[in-house]
Amino acid sequence: MALIELVYISPVCLAISSNFLYIMDIFAFIFFLGIVSSKIASSNANGNAGTFNVLEYGAIGDGYKDDTQAFLKAWNAACSTTNGTPKLVVPKKKTFLLIPAMFSGPCKAKKIDFMISGKIVAPSSPSVWKGRDASQWLGFSGVSGLNVYGSGTIDGQGKGWWDQSCRYHPDLQGCTKLAPTTLKFLSANDISLSNIDFTNSPQTHVLVMGCNRMSVQNVMIQSPGDSPNTDGIHIHASHNISVIQSKIESGDDCISIGDYISNLYISNIECGPGHGISIGSLGLGGNFVQVENIHVKNVSLKGTTNGARIKTYQVGKGYVRNVTFEDIKFDSVDNPIIIDQNYCGVRGTCKELPTGVHISDVTYKGLYGTSTTEVAINLNCSRSVSCTGISLESIKLTSAKAGKQATANCANARGKETGVLPGLCLRN
Repeated sequence: MALIELVYISPVCLAISSNFLYIMDIFAFIFFLGIVSSKIASSNANGNAGTFNVLEYGAIGDGYKDDTQAFLKAWNAACSTTNGTPKLVVPKKKTFLLIPAMFSGPCKAKKIDFMISGKIVAPSSPSVWKGRDASQWLGFSGVSGLNVYGSGTIDGQGKGWWDQSCRYHPDLQGCTKLAPTTLKFLSANDISLSNIDFTNSPQTHVLVMGCNRMSVQNVMIQSPGDSPNTDGIHIHASHNISVIQSKIESGDDCISIGDYISNLYISNIECGPGHGISIGSLGLGGNFVQVENIHVKNVSLKGTTNGARIKTYQVGKGYVRNVTFEDIKFDSVDNPIIIDQNYCGVRGTCKELPTGVHISDVTYKGLYGTSTTEVAINLNCSRSVSCTGISLESIKLTSAKAGKQATANCANARGKETGVLPGLCLRN
């Protein structure tokens, strides 16, 4: 503005100039620069959409220096924009070390892109979490319109946690039952996660909790089959979620489905090693379970301990209903089809109770492959609250062991079956 005022208060220059038109062109040019400068200043003040590269906020990206504060500064800048879609950039060919961090909302921006092209790594030593929440590494909380994507990798460096896990080292002094989740989405709406590779999480790789309208697509999750509690994706208290076109190798469930879930679509998943795709366990605290409208389709399971599984505690109440497992291939799976309505933390120690979670309207259609155990179809339902509306259709399961036959076992399970091998199993 000072530049424009200077031109305005010097009209005498126009009078003495031998080239009036030239001066007018200069004036117009200066006036244009003033407008552009004013817009740029306004843009910076209002935080309009732009690109926020973590390197420009102090990140080093050498894999050794803590870059957490640079990431948080870049996030706060992107989150504070008022127009357009800001993009936070984690550049390729760099490795960024982050200690536990939460990227919080709500944001002024209605949409935010979080592009990960480089590599993000966790501290290798659990001692870094001393005095911090041991369940938390990275997370997004209270954010809407977030798009996390890229060709990058998020490495939880979980071996230090696995080596002190109480699950595998119960006699170790100071062993730990709780370890960090690599990436959490908490109370977030209209979210997408795509094309990111996750590896070696200390515990669960991706947690979705309290979210509505989220898509997960084309992610790769890899942890050793013997790594403790390393679920691929765990979904809890969330609605309208899709998980598609992804490959998951883990030490626990490839995808685990918790309580208060509705409208979940899972498709085109490669799972194994791992514990399969599981609904539950549910009802541990005697709570009222609410799980409905689950559709699992076009899944390949190889070498997993379970396939399509539903597990509930007897003390629970409520329902699991309208569930479909469709077009699923089993390759040397221990328990291809299993419902356990009498699930118990320590097998055989839980007394039979008159309560239970009602499991109903569950369809298994177009399932085939091999079972490493004799009982390929195992529906262990409650005497008090039996499973109803079960449909088995077009199923062919054989033994993975030469010369052995697969069998089916159904207890207190009612429904219909058509074209099922092994069968017959259900009660009408």
